[in-house]
Amino acid sequence: MIARVWTARAIPENLEAYKRHLAKSVFPELRSIAGFVRAELLTRLVQGEVEIIVTTVWIGFEPIDAFAHPDREAAVVAPEAAALLTGYDRRVRHYELSLTS
Repeated sequence: MIARVWTARAIPENLEAYKRHLAKSVFPELRSIAGFVRAELLTRLVQGEVEIIVTTVWIGFEPIDAFAHPDREAAVVAPEAAALLTGYDRRVRHYELSLTS
């Protein structure tokens, strides 16, 4: 399995709106893609901003390519999500899940 990891930053006041966007738009879209396993949102307050990490887990690269086509390393960020963020990675990182419990 492959974990796709992306990070962003937001002001604290925008966090709930960003979470709503994920829950209502992004996560349902991901669930519709065969090969998608799960998604997680991690947050922490750092120097007055919220650091955001979104991790999605996939069975392999083929479903990731279906989601991120044509460039699997490109971040997929809707304009309405970008408007809630103070900054975000334009490129994502992929990791092989080597051990889980």
